[in-house]
Amino acid sequence: LTNYHVPQGVGDIVMIQSDHTGAVDILSAELETADLLGEQRKAQPPPLAAPTMWTTEKVKEFKAKVGKERNGRMVVKRGEVVTVRVPTHPDGKCICWEFATDDYDIGFGVYFDWTTVTSTAITVQVSESSDEEDEEEDEEIEGLSPVGDVERGSKSYLRNRYGEIMPVYRRNSHREVQAGSHEYPGEGIYLLKFDNSYSLLRNKTLFFHVYYTS
Repeated sequence: LTNYHVPQGVGDIVMIQSDHTGAVDILSAELETADLLGEQRKAQPPPLAAPTMWTTEKVKEFKAKVGKERNGRMVVKRGEVVTVRVPTHPDGKCICWEFATDDYDIGFGVYFDWTTVTSTAITVQVSESSDEEDEEEDEEIEGLSPVGDVERGSKSYLRNRYGEIMPVYRRNSHREVQAGSHEYPGEGIYLLKFDNSYSLLRNKTLFFHVYYTS
């Protein structure tokens, strides 16, 4: 590249893209270019701390208790992904979750949407697959970043304003109650994903409880 000369005007930016790796080198050192890259870096969400996770063996007791609660039980159908959207609460500092399933395991992961909270209502979104769910999330947001998924698994993508707290992996929730907590990183919405997209035959009965603490 040292012998490669391109005529440049004031404010021009020269970029060379590798045919092998696709990497792009910016050859201009213009101040406005540095400012632009700085703004792009600022747009990236900060890294998120890992959650605290634990399990308990009192599966029957948990399912009996949660099964009596309103919306404490749901069916995640074969091939589906259920996302429970939990906004941060002004009176809380930490989100907590507990879940178990009947007979079979299920994929579970936690993400965070850095967005303004306009309602503290918890909502549930159902999609046919992880890819379909991602396409439905704010189509105007560009810049995809890969995250982990179900069985080491098929790739899924979330947009730049989303942060990964814990990737989706299959949990033995039919044998032990899966529980965890995470301290609020700021204002936004937690995305708790229950992924049954890898199952072609079995629906999964899910017992679930989520709450916040101060």
